[in-house]
Order: sequence, then C-alpha cells, then structure tokens
Amino acid sequence: MDYEGILKRGPFSVTQAEKRRLYGEWLTELTEHHRQNCSPYDQMLTNLMIPRLKDMEEEEIPMVPVGIFKEMKLTSIGEDKVFKVMTSSGTSGQKVSKVYLDRETAEYQQRALANIGSDYFGDSRLPFLIIDSPQVLKDRNMFSARGAGILGFSIFSSRLFYGLDEDMNLDLEGIEKFLEQYQGKKVLIFGFTYIIWTCLYQALKQSGRKLNLSDGILIHGGGFKKLRDQSVSPEEFKERLWEVTGCRSIHNYYGMAEQTGSIYMECSHGHLHASIYSDIITRRARDFSICSHGEKGIIQVLSPLAHSYPGHSILTEDEGIILGEDDCPCGRKGKHFKVCGRIHQAEIRGCSDTYEG
Repeated sequence: MDYEGILKRGPFSVTQAEKRRLYGEWLTELTEHHRQNCSPYDQMLTNLMIPRLKDMEEEEIPMVPVGIFKEMKLTSIGEDKVFKVMTSSGTSGQKVSKVYLDRETAEYQQRALANIGSDYFGDSRLPFLIIDSPQVLKDRNMFSARGAGILGFSIFSSRLFYGLDEDMNLDLEGIEKFLEQYQGKKVLIFGFTYIIWTCLYQALKQSGRKLNLSDGILIHGGGFKKLRDQSVSPEEFKERLWEVTGCRSIHNYYGMAEQTGSIYMECSHGHLHASIYSDIITRRARDFSICSHGEKGIIQVLSPLAHSYPGHSILTEDEGIILGEDDCPCGRKGKHFKVCGRIHQAEIRGCSDTYEG
C-alpha cells in the first residue's frame, strides 16, 4: 500500500469513478493482508466462504460489525509492535472496543486528520480552546474516543486551554483571559456535542453570561442521541450556541475509534463529507443490499488506513442517507451524507455518552 502517495493527494480531489477503482484495489489488498496476519479475521472470512486472493469491488469487501471489536482482540501485528490502544467510549458497565495501532498506522491516521482539517480551516496553527477537562487524558497509553479527539485536533494548535475544570465545570474566567490574548484572531474550539451543550451552552444560559467566540471555528462530534432525546436538533444546537457565543462557524463531524483519522467533516451546507481516506456505503437492513442515494440505510464505513487491524470495512450501528456524490455546493468531491441516528435497539455507545452530566 502506497500510503505516502495516498496522503499526498488532496483529501477531496478524487471523483467517483477513480475512487471506486482505487478502493477496490486498496481494500482487496488490505483484506488479504489481514487474512494472512489475523487468524480470527481469516476464520470469519472462511466461515463466510469468501475465497482468498479474490479481486473485489468496493461493495464486495467483507464487513465486520462494529461490535466485534468489543468481543474479540483483532490485530494484524505482533504484541511488540503495539504502539497505542484506542478505545471507544461507553457508559459505565459497557464493554468498549479496543483497536490496536502500530506507529505507522497511528502516524498515517494523524496525517489524514491533519489534511482534512487543513482543508476546512487552513494550515496555520491556531489557539485551541477545548471544551473538556484535562482529566480525560490521564491514561496516555489507552486513549478513549474523547481523548483521541482532543489529541488529534491539537495538532492544529499553537496553544491550548481546557475550558472545564476537573469536575466538568465551566472555567469562564479562564476562558475569557485566554480569549483576550487572541482578540481579533481565529480560534479553534473543540468538544463533544453533548458536553458542549451541557457544560458550555447550558452553563452560560444559566449564568446569564456570554462569551465572544465570533472569531472561532467550533468543531464538535459524538452524535446527537442525547440531544434528540431533549428535542434539540442540529439546527437548534447551532442557533443556541450562536446566541451565547456569537460563533457562526460550527461544524459537526462523524467518526469512530474503530477508524480514527478517517473522520467525516460537515461543510458549510450541513453535509458530512467522505475524503480520500474514507468512504461510506448505506445498506438495507433486510438483506444488506446497497441503498440508492436519498434512501436511508445502515452505514458501512471503509478506510485504507486500517493497516494494523482489520477495520478497513465496518458495518456500524448507525443509519444514514447518502445525499449525493461529487455534487455538493461546497465543491468538495466524494460522497456527502447525513446521519439519522442509531439503529433501533442498537447499544448506545456514543463518544459523549461517557459523560452523564
């Protein structure tokens, strides 16, 4: 796999026909790599009667259910090569996914994230305001999705500041001092959706105070499950935050610990975008056939960056709709889509679900 060649290409520069060809080649190669180096994965494919050395189209690449990373240790590297163990976030008592990275895979995923981020907010390093507590990073060897998000986006920072204390309370005075230093300059703000809502928006609303984040770019992820339970839509989320911060540049992203680095960022038109480092397929629940554009289905995510573990083709527990391909008004090539929420009765394990409020 020519990862240097992949990472040198513009993240949203590949059109439908070329990406389909590339993903057939890349993911076929990865499937064989993982069969040779991960016995449980090989056994799964054998049980599914998938022949070896078969050239496959993107849609034919075998899927593993996302929940399997909670139940089995799936790694294509030796113990001595494990550099980092990524964990999904889960509420108390739930099992978490474990994803095993070697140094090379971790580096490729970080560089992919950097390339995607640069496309959205430029190459310059920015002051970085994190709406979370520094406590989330206390174990640097086993990273949760929250910790990984913070560390991943911190590559864009010139200086960072945690906006919440150890008890998840808003440090309003500290944030104001931080912002005073960079008045009139662009600031990157990052946090998980539910935490931003409860610990930033609701805290400001209750106190009657406001922050001036009009020059900020706010990136948030982790899903809207808890906010939907409170009847808070993505549109209302943005509007309410604007009321207390003045921030208009608010971008959601979709991603998971099982494919770190291959995030799907929201553009100014409210669409999530697949880059060259990731792709999405939606499938009908009744028979896993491919959905048409505009049809809701179960989301399958694919990425050539999962080299140290067989996570290159994952069936998620989310439903979504592919809105189009190569035709978003923002100008980015690739599929653009929206996430509708969890599959009915799927276990809830969103990133922000680790914080109960």
